[in-house]
Amino acid sequence: MTLILSILANDLLPVFVVAGVGFALARVTKADVRTLSRVTFYGLSPCLVFTSLVGSTMNAADFGRMAVLATGTVLGIGVIARLLTLPLRLDRAMASAFLMVVMFSNSGNYGLPVVLFAFGKDALAQATVYFVANAVLTYTVGVFLASAGRRSVGRALVGVLRVPAVYGVVAAVLVMTTGARVPPALMRPVDLLSGAAVPTMILVLGMQLERGARPERPFLVGLAVALSLIVTPALGLSWATALQLQGAARQAAVVQAGMPSAVLTTILALEYDVAPSFVTAVVFASTLLSPFTLTLLIAFLQR
Repeated sequence: MTLILSILANDLLPVFVVAGVGFALARVTKADVRTLSRVTFYGLSPCLVFTSLVGSTMNAADFGRMAVLATGTVLGIGVIARLLTLPLRLDRAMASAFLMVVMFSNSGNYGLPVVLFAFGKDALAQATVYFVANAVLTYTVGVFLASAGRRSVGRALVGVLRVPAVYGVVAAVLVMTTGARVPPALMRPVDLLSGAAVPTMILVLGMQLERGARPERPFLVGLAVALSLIVTPALGLSWATALQLQGAARQAAVVQAGMPSAVLTTILALEYDVAPSFVTAVVFASTLLSPFTLTLLIAFLQR
């Protein structure tokens, strides 16, 4: 019980306190969450990815294993979710919405700070790889699901090229493989932007939660939340065992897999009109319930 309370107070409460500030800003001042989200996505995230990878001791094999784990976890839970929806006879839009909220987790503005607080900077570098892989899958597979087949493969690939974090990975890999030294005049502003990324991500999370909606189709919402918070981390743990991940890599992978549904799915649902109120309800419910499941998960991983 002492360990659980310690995890709640030290690893999760700081995230929700800052998210609460974001929630209050959105509610009281009507601050524009979309603008801040774009600042984070385009300006801060690539810098965080770059500094996390360059400052880590991760090699190419570690990077590849984490990318495989993230991809296998996302696609694996997608197959499970699809099999579960078959007897429910969902219409096309609802089936797409269900798959989106189950497959794609909030591994960025929620997952990264939790991993940092719980397991430190080495785990953060590993979690960053999961975050990038999840983001790429969201902007390819996620867009395919949301558009229900109306988008071509070429346009999906163009969407990947618009994910700034991908360029942060490319730049970091070049530096790590060539041993090049980044000039202080360039590295210092990147470090400053990187330092702003995590708190800004948490503010965006709180501002997104302010948009929470009442559940539509409660049974389906509950099923999606259970898959996201219980089944997906179990799947991530299975992948970590199969790939023989240990230490910080195993901790980061399993915690990232146990994150609630991604807030980005609400944007996709609105853009393509695939049950947006249902998607928002799942994101809201899974985020509010996640401290309970994540506390137990972190305690298990810290043993």
